[in-house]
Amino acid sequence: MWKDKICKQVSIAPLVTFRIGFGLLMFFSTLRFWWRGWISAVYLQPKFHFAYMGFEWVKPLGATGMYLLFGIIAASALCIAMGLFYRAAAVLFFIAFTYVELIDVTTYLNHYYFISLVAFILIWVPAGSDYSLDVLRKPERRRQFVPAWTIGIIRFQLALVYFFAGLAKVNSDWLIDAQPMRTWLPGKSHLPLIGHLMYKTWMAYLFAWFGAIYDLFIVLFLLQRKTRSWAYAVVLVFHVATAIFFPGIGMFPYVMIVSSLIFFSGEFHQRIQSFFPAAAVFNRIPSQDKGWKRSPLVVAGLTIYILIQLIVPMRFLFYPDHLFWNEEGYRYSWRVMLMEKSGATFFKVTDRKTGHQQDINNAAFLTPLQEKMMSTQPDLILRYAHYLKQEYTKKGMTDPEISAEIYVSLNGARSRLFIDSTVNLADQPLSWKHYQWILPYKQ
Repeated sequence: MWKDKICKQVSIAPLVTFRIGFGLLMFFSTLRFWWRGWISAVYLQPKFHFAYMGFEWVKPLGATGMYLLFGIIAASALCIAMGLFYRAAAVLFFIAFTYVELIDVTTYLNHYYFISLVAFILIWVPAGSDYSLDVLRKPERRRQFVPAWTIGIIRFQLALVYFFAGLAKVNSDWLIDAQPMRTWLPGKSHLPLIGHLMYKTWMAYLFAWFGAIYDLFIVLFLLQRKTRSWAYAVVLVFHVATAIFFPGIGMFPYVMIVSSLIFFSGEFHQRIQSFFPAAAVFNRIPSQDKGWKRSPLVVAGLTIYILIQLIVPMRFLFYPDHLFWNEEGYRYSWRVMLMEKSGATFFKVTDRKTGHQQDINNAAFLTPLQEKMMSTQPDLILRYAHYLKQEYTKKGMTDPEISAEIYVSLNGARSRLFIDSTVNLADQPLSWKHYQWILPYKQ
C-alpha cells in the first residue's frame, strides 16, 4: 500500500547532501545579490512596487531593514548547510526569502518560487539529523534512516518542474516555429567556435526540440538506476549550456544541477559524504534510529500539498484565449523561457472635471525593469493604473481617468494593440477573473 511505502525507512544521506548543497547555494546566491547592488536597485530605489493580490501588506523595510533581511537570509542559509539550529534556520529562511519574493511581482522568477517551496519542505523533513552541528551538540539526535516520503516529496517537486516545463513546450510556437529560439540565438553569435551557427534555422529547431524532450523525459531516466548516471551527465551539460547561452536566467541552472542529485541512491550519497570534513567523527556517533509510524496528519498533509502543486499549474485552463498573450494563470506553472514578449505602453491621465489630458512619463514612476514587465502583463498594467490615479489625485486632479494605448509583440510577430484603449483602467477592479478589456489574440 502506498501509505506504507511512504513511511518505509531509507537512508538519510540524499537528504543530507541536498540540505548542504541547497544551503550553500542559497548562501552564495544571497551574497552575489548583495554584492551586485541589487538590494538597492530592486527594493529601495523604486518609488512603487507591484504587490501580489492578498499580499499588499508586504512592503520594503527601508534600507536598514532590507539589508538586515538579506543578512538573515544569508545567515539562515548557512545554518541550514551546517545543520546548526536546523529547524529554526529553515523556518527563518522560508519566511525571510518568501517575504522578499512577495515585495514586487516584477521580480518573479520560477526558481524563486521553487526555492520558497523547497524551503517550506525543509521545515518538515529531518534533514539536520546527520552530518550537522546539531548532531555534534546533541549526539542523541543522529539518525541514519528517515521515512521515504521525506526524500520523495523533494523528488516529486523537482519532477513537477521538469514535467510541466516540458508540457508547456508542446505548442506550435516552440515546436513548429522554433520560437523564441529563432529570435534569441542570433544574439549569441559572439560565442567562440559555435557563434556562426546561431544564425542557422536548424540550430533553433535543435535547441527547441531537445529542450522539450529533455524536460519531458529526464526524470524518468533519473529514476532508473541503470540510466541515472548518464541522465545526470545530460543534466550537467544541459544546464551549463543554459547558463552560458542565457545568463539572464540567473541561478536557475545551478539550482537544478544541485537539486537533481536527490535522485541518486543513499549509497551514492554516503560515498560522497565519506569525503566530507570530519566524516569519521560523525560515523563514530551512534545512530538513535527509531521506527517512524504512519501518521494520518503526514498522509493528509502530503496529499493536500501534492494536489495543490498539481492544480495550480493547470489553472490557466479556466481562462479564455491565448495563454502567452494574456498571461492569466501563467505564473507558478513552471513555464521557463517559453516566449519573447515586449510591449510599448503609452498612458494618459484625464481630469474628468476639466477634461484636461496629460501624457504620462512611465520613467518618472517606474524602473526600466518594472516598466518592461508591466507592459505585457494585464494585472500589472491595472495595478499601475490604480497607482497613477492615487498619484494624480494627490496632485489635485479631480477623479482622474487612466487609459492606455499598449502595443505588444509576441514571439517575433508584429506588435498589435493589447488592450482596449478606451477603457478607464482606474475604475477596473483587480480580480482573479478574466479581464474583458484585454483584446483577443489573433494568430
